[in-house]
Amino acid sequence: MPSDIAIGPYVIGAPVILAPMAGVTDRPFRQLCRRLGAGLVVSEMVTADTRLWNSRKSRLRLDHRGEAAQVSVQIAGGDPQMMAEAARQNVRRGAQIIDINMGCPAKKVCKKAAGSALLRDEKLVADILEAVVRSVSVPVTLKIRTGWCTDSRNGVTVARMAEDIGISALAVHGRTRACGYHGQAEFDTIAEIVSKVGIPVFANGDITGAERAREVLDYTGAAAVMIGRAAQGRPWIFREIAHYLATGERLPEPSLEEVRDILLAHLGELHRFYGEVMGVRIARKHVGWYLKTLAGSESFRKTFFQLESAEAQHASVQTWFERRITRGAQAA
Repeated sequence: MPSDIAIGPYVIGAPVILAPMAGVTDRPFRQLCRRLGAGLVVSEMVTADTRLWNSRKSRLRLDHRGEAAQVSVQIAGGDPQMMAEAARQNVRRGAQIIDINMGCPAKKVCKKAAGSALLRDEKLVADILEAVVRSVSVPVTLKIRTGWCTDSRNGVTVARMAEDIGISALAVHGRTRACGYHGQAEFDTIAEIVSKVGIPVFANGDITGAERAREVLDYTGAAAVMIGRAAQGRPWIFREIAHYLATGERLPEPSLEEVRDILLAHLGELHRFYGEVMGVRIARKHVGWYLKTLAGSESFRKTFFQLESAEAQHASVQTWFERRITRGAQAA
């Protein structure tokens, strides 16, 4: 298993990290993934434009009450001074690590010259990194893609620049911005980046299980894997990977009873965090992700998506699992 990972003064024990995902890695999900084995979790990206922080969405994204250390907050924007101010304000609000988004491929982010669009302008990349690193005393990390397009894979150049400027760790998604999430992630560029820098590098992209995580770490030499979409509906993936990396043994799949308990606890946290109206709506996608991993759940998913109250959602999940568990016990 890889040795402990240092990000500034902080040591990240488990080499399995939750990737920041807009609309997914909210506080309830981050806390759940930490409990289930993630060594570090990163918040949903927050806009660097502090004038927009009064919206309900931004206020919730900036809420880190009760989170276990280390609190890593991702910021996104294309103006160096705005990014620096956003970093300062997030540190005042409790951020212990600032993460800079230069990896998001979404059009609405890239058209504002933010996210992975920044990779087209290495001078602007340097200006943003320098401004943010100078603005705060906490470690600053960076998430990038391998480049803007297949003809412009400048991930190695950006990585070396980042290390020289003072970035403490680097996450690299194994696709270009032009690739989006299509095709297979490639890890040759990540391996080259690892060979050229001395800071921890986290490999991201298409890592869906424990054996794949081991393969990617062995191939790239990265310090850790970063898990994104594979954690949706399977937050126990972090303990599975951490255990496999430590022992070479696979953990058994969680029982229906455990999945039920994890899901019901997650559901309750979503309702408490967002309030009933918004919580019910947001819970639908999370429950949908959990149920996609369970055969025979299609009709229940459709029924669940029609429910309008927290109480009804909780009761329906409880009942569905109890019936499945009872049928399993009878069959045995």
